[in-house]
Amino acid sequence: MRAAIFNGPGKIDLEDRPMPTVQDPTDAVVRVVLACVCGSDLWWYRGISDLAHGTIGHEFIGVVDEVGDAVQDLAVGDFVIAPFSWSDGTCRNCQAGFHTACDHGGFFGQGGQDDGGQAEYVRVPQAAGTLVKVPGDDLSDDVMADLLALTDVMSTGYHAAVSAGVTEGMTVAVVGDGAVGLSGTLSATLLGAARVIVLGSTHEDRHALAREWGADEIITVRGSEAVAALKDLTDGNGADAVLECVGTKDSTETCFAIAAAGAIVGRVGVPHDVSIDGEATFFRNVGMRGGPAPARHYQPQLVQAVLDGEIHPGKVFDLVTDLDHIADAYAAMDERRAIKALIKISER
Repeated sequence: MRAAIFNGPGKIDLEDRPMPTVQDPTDAVVRVVLACVCGSDLWWYRGISDLAHGTIGHEFIGVVDEVGDAVQDLAVGDFVIAPFSWSDGTCRNCQAGFHTACDHGGFFGQGGQDDGGQAEYVRVPQAAGTLVKVPGDDLSDDVMADLLALTDVMSTGYHAAVSAGVTEGMTVAVVGDGAVGLSGTLSATLLGAARVIVLGSTHEDRHALAREWGADEIITVRGSEAVAALKDLTDGNGADAVLECVGTKDSTETCFAIAAAGAIVGRVGVPHDVSIDGEATFFRNVGMRGGPAPARHYQPQLVQAVLDGEIHPGKVFDLVTDLDHIADAYAAMDERRAIKALIKISER
């Protein structure tokens, strides 16, 4: 099979790899139909984080090609979506809704082994607890894109909003207007926020989607100017809930600075060089929750919302290409010429 391979910062190659096979009775092999590039992939693409040589990508949907003897309720030919991590669904952490902390779990596309989703096939460990079967034989391209977004980016934005405790009537601040921040904007709207303020870039294409998904105001300055602008919009109080969707030192500091007394910061941006001011948060009763999104926990309800036409998170994909041009997809996202790239790999 063909697979995208990380060969060092800025270098993504397409290589031939062995076809994955069932290794354990709990495995399945999925033929990938659609995959995509994640903003978190750019950390190692830019050389900021380390990644071992190997297959890459952790967002994919496809068709079951093979199942292990212990896999129940899945059969060859089933159309499925995967979260970006695998999990057994039965351990204490999975039962509590934190599948990314599964006792027997792991993450796709971390290099070093052939488990990446930017490939023609992928082996899925703990398939019964990981894969979500989607009904319907005639799904449109738009719905397929919506379902692909649930593998990570929409689930991550939703996790940020849930972690921040977003409820009806709140004023919510979203820090970051990348794919996760935009998904967080949609999620805050879905959860009933009365007002959503996005702190992001100067890119008009991102602003347009943010407004379509419920943003009322957009702040394009950063640092202390952004804090002052947010405070001006909230009568000096700050936001009732804050979504941290970037992971940098500056974005994290901004989040805690704009949180109103008693607010919670929902953190889903992978932290890089981040520290939290424990004393300042203590005296303002500002809380913090979040981490890697347990996408598998949210996917059943989000799949239904997609199938019902309630949400269209696939609009976050503004570049569509194929596996032959995977390197171009990475470059486009790195250079901010695309919000998020969808990769067509095979027909359903």
